[in-house]
Amino acid sequence: MPLTPIAPSAFTKIAVGIDRPEDVVVSRDGRVFASDHQCAVAEIFADGSFKRLGPRNGAPNGINLDRQGRVLIANFGIYDRQEGPLERFDPATGLRETLLAEVGGKRLTSANYPVVDRAGNIWCANSTHAETWPQALDGRTDGFIFVLRPDGSSDIVAEGLKFPNGLALSADDGFLFCAQTSGADVMRFAVSPDGALGPGERHGPKLGQLQEPGGPQVAQADLGYTDGVGMDAEGNLWVCLPGADKVVAITPSGEVVTVIHDPTGEIVNHPTNVTWGGPDLLDLYIGSIRADYVLKAKSPVAGQPHIHQMA
Repeated sequence: MPLTPIAPSAFTKIAVGIDRPEDVVVSRDGRVFASDHQCAVAEIFADGSFKRLGPRNGAPNGINLDRQGRVLIANFGIYDRQEGPLERFDPATGLRETLLAEVGGKRLTSANYPVVDRAGNIWCANSTHAETWPQALDGRTDGFIFVLRPDGSSDIVAEGLKFPNGLALSADDGFLFCAQTSGADVMRFAVSPDGALGPGERHGPKLGQLQEPGGPQVAQADLGYTDGVGMDAEGNLWVCLPGADKVVAITPSGEVVTVIHDPTGEIVNHPTNVTWGGPDLLDLYIGSIRADYVLKAKSPVAGQPHIHQMA
């Protein structure tokens, strides 16, 4: 199916009043969860209302689900000048626990987005060790990707990254994609059978410009700060560009297609993550770090199922 653009007017605002809904995840049975700065996670109901679940701690950023229906939380603690571990919240019991606070001798300060492969490995980025996250948008290369395995072992698997952010896996788990926010691009890493990552290479072109301090003003629509990413069923990698109020898709051939753009920012306001749900995975959800709502619309292409959405 073609990547037909989605008009901003096609979106419905749900969970109005939520706080910093950076990401959304949908379970196999249709439960919808979103990040919320006031709790562990918020559950969004069919009528658009929401309920906060679990204790507050730090700034939940990217979220995902494991096969047991527990919510994996990348705590972007640097947002509140706190620690930023990888956590897990169980909606059934209300337990919020830390899975990993340190890896390879480095404290996690800005865990960003977790994704799970078929083997149960959790891949996640730590964006920076700067004092505050805006400082890290200067192009420094102190970000890394780490993996937490089912046996509890962990390793840093890629270093020297420019604010690594959203992650996505290819359909066969053979490649891991990572948005570099201050690189204005997406990197692709081959995943070896032993769980290591090969050298990173840029996937598709640079996706816009960065605002240099003291430099000429970059037009908003051209801002290329990449954030969350999501893979659809046809191998297109959707990439959120929050500064531009835009979502683009990188096709398997490397072409860039603008799928969503709201020049006014009145509806699509700083989009940070995309995900799909519904029985046919055609329900598109978009999170935001600035809006106090989540967006929902029909997608022109079904999403690639996450592990927790597979039979």
